[in-house]
Amino acid sequence: MRVSVFGSGYVGLVAAVCFADVGNDVICVDIDENKIKSLKNGIVPIYEPGLEEYIKRNVNEDRIEFTTDTKYAVEKSKVILIAVGTPPGEDGSADLSHVLDVAKSIGAHMNEFKVVVDKSTVPVGTAEKVTKEIKKHTKHEVAVVSNPEFLKEGTAINDFMKPDRVVIGTANEEAAEIMRNLYMPFVRTGKPIIVMDEKSAEITKYAANSMLATKISFMNDIANLCDKVGADVEMVRKGIGSDVRIGPYFIFPGTGYGGSCFPKDVKAIIKTAQENNHDLAILKSVEEVNIKQKTVLMDKILKYFKGNIKDKVFAMWGLAFKPRTDDMREAPSIEMINELIKHGAKIQAHDPAALTETKRIFGDKIDKELFLFEKRYDSLENTDGLIIMTEWNEFREPDFYLIKESLKSHVIFDGRNLYQPKRLKKIGLDYFCIGRSNAN
Repeated sequence: MRVSVFGSGYVGLVAAVCFADVGNDVICVDIDENKIKSLKNGIVPIYEPGLEEYIKRNVNEDRIEFTTDTKYAVEKSKVILIAVGTPPGEDGSADLSHVLDVAKSIGAHMNEFKVVVDKSTVPVGTAEKVTKEIKKHTKHEVAVVSNPEFLKEGTAINDFMKPDRVVIGTANEEAAEIMRNLYMPFVRTGKPIIVMDEKSAEITKYAANSMLATKISFMNDIANLCDKVGADVEMVRKGIGSDVRIGPYFIFPGTGYGGSCFPKDVKAIIKTAQENNHDLAILKSVEEVNIKQKTVLMDKILKYFKGNIKDKVFAMWGLAFKPRTDDMREAPSIEMINELIKHGAKIQAHDPAALTETKRIFGDKIDKELFLFEKRYDSLENTDGLIIMTEWNEFREPDFYLIKESLKSHVIFDGRNLYQPKRLKKIGLDYFCIGRSNAN
């Protein structure tokens, strides 16, 4: 099948290479000439395990091409995916300007019936808006389908190739059949393709992410209660996670959720509810808990140093919002770094993938208040404590004796509960984590 994907960001690029890998002819379109030039030269603009290999393989097999030529991509393709950004506005609403710009371009160049797919995360009613925009510029028939993505950064390729389910929102039977055929290679093990109306599909993505965000905020609230009453949240987590109605996923306490999906999607569905005179009280609380959670570890640091960290230097391991990605959107590390600097401290940070993105975000603070290190142990030199912000695998079993030797104050503040408190106590390290005050 001939497929074009508008947008070479995280969702668009993953979708494009995965569709190509099962034999489709894919055209990836972006208005950014530098990005397209880089992709043609094999330079991948984002960090995602496996993505570079997929791109190289499918470029070599002539199954994927990269272009800025909108007219060429529209005319050559039967299915056109819109996978451009929908950044949140100040009020939490999703900005659809990029989506509608693509819709306008599609309409201007249509030469026959097309299936246009909203792959971006978009609010309820977007399919109608996209349809209306396309029809302003063409007399050809079009079917606009909502097909939300459910990719996890760090495992996106596997998530796309082996989905739990595929959601297709359309009332058009021809479009539904085309979409079933497009996704059939990915569901050969029997995972469902669920066809529903467009609005139900649009809200499904927000509802799914909001449910996961709710589990995270709930567990963080329980962790804070454990700290106050002297319980161990790790034991609580195991106790409730064994209940099949709850399950073991997304109940690990920490410094709050971040990334490109949960914060944005929770805000967006709250805004949608407000626009329809409905109060999503639970999700408002979820968001409130998440905001507060990003300061919990800072409170522990200030308490340990008796409220004064001026001129202290802290090593920080982990900058990305989660492991196996360089994404720092809404990352708890950003809040932590800004708070440390505000209190007069300096940071020596290491992350396996996010150093370039950190330079972009903190620009003028680099090599003044914030120093970046390629190697984790180098970041420990002449520091007063170690702060863990991301649960990268390579942080799980470090040389604790080397850490102790490197730190002026023998203390670790762990926002991801990576270590066993009793073990660190025996080594002679003070250890503060989330919701485990009695585990020492």
